[in-house]
Amino acid sequence: MKYIDLHLHLDGAISVPIAKKLAALQEISLPADTDDALDKLLRVPEDCTSLNDFLKCFDLPLTLLQTRAGLSEAVYLVLEKCSEDDVVYAEVRFAPQLHTHGKMSQEDAVLAALDGLNRFQKDHESIAETPFFANLILCCMRGNDNKSENRETVRLAEKYLVKTGGVVAIDLAGAEALFPTSDFQDIFSEAQNKNIPFTIHAGEADGPRSIRTALEFGASRIGHGVRAFEDSELIDILTKKHIPLEMCPTSNRQTHAVDNMNSYPLKSFLDRGIPITINTDDPAIEGTSIKNEFDYIKKLYSISDDEIRTILLNSVNAAFTTEDIKQKLINEVLNIS
Repeated sequence: MKYIDLHLHLDGAISVPIAKKLAALQEISLPADTDDALDKLLRVPEDCTSLNDFLKCFDLPLTLLQTRAGLSEAVYLVLEKCSEDDVVYAEVRFAPQLHTHGKMSQEDAVLAALDGLNRFQKDHESIAETPFFANLILCCMRGNDNKSENRETVRLAEKYLVKTGGVVAIDLAGAEALFPTSDFQDIFSEAQNKNIPFTIHAGEADGPRSIRTALEFGASRIGHGVRAFEDSELIDILTKKHIPLEMCPTSNRQTHAVDNMNSYPLKSFLDRGIPITINTDDPAIEGTSIKNEFDYIKKLYSISDDEIRTILLNSVNAAFTTEDIKQKLINEVLNIS
């Protein structure tokens, strides 16, 4: 089976092997002597109680992503892992403002990520039989003292925006419960004025109101959106407007976005015709992969093969890419030769 991953955070995909390669490249000492010890530092703890606890796991990966060489190589290695996991299309998202703790500017960070993307695409095309496509999403961050940084991210998204093969959209990520979506209207008004596509993390740590706000801003997709089930009118809106949800089951379980996975609304959303997609979110931190996510939903919710194909086609249709590439992806996920 071939997969598509639309919701994949770069800093959440830094596995033990990738961390070791990045540390060696930049001559950085890792705070652990063994792979097991390093894995514990990179992996979400079993006693994680909330999204805020979950976000603490990004501290170590981010220390490895503060140089052009490190960030470029991280994008390359994460895309390499995606390809090894039978992903044929990935959208990797990152927040340029989180990579400026050394000597990089936000623009340096964007250029470094583009370098990693372009190097991987070139190398992959020369050796692989299966096509692989990837794009970048620039994340603005929730906070109360980073408005200028978020405006810079939007400026860079406009400057480097392409239809495919680079920066294709922006996002809003971070502590949703602490910094409501409604506080960021100015960012997305500007994005709309500049014709920058966007998705927004909403309905994960905060409730349905966050999703409604994201839709009012003009989001064409919703990151997570799982808590839409708490609002029947919102469900009707998502159904009628055919809004894709970037669902991430393992992530939602670990952050307690949903208390009981037996009542996780994936199947009900699917039955209503909401175009849900399945994604990894932060595969290294969560200890998962895109195949594991699909195996998990098949086992827990008795998802049929036809429903799996529907989910994959939802991902194709929701992707921030061209119609030509979407047709190629349809051929891949449906195994059309």
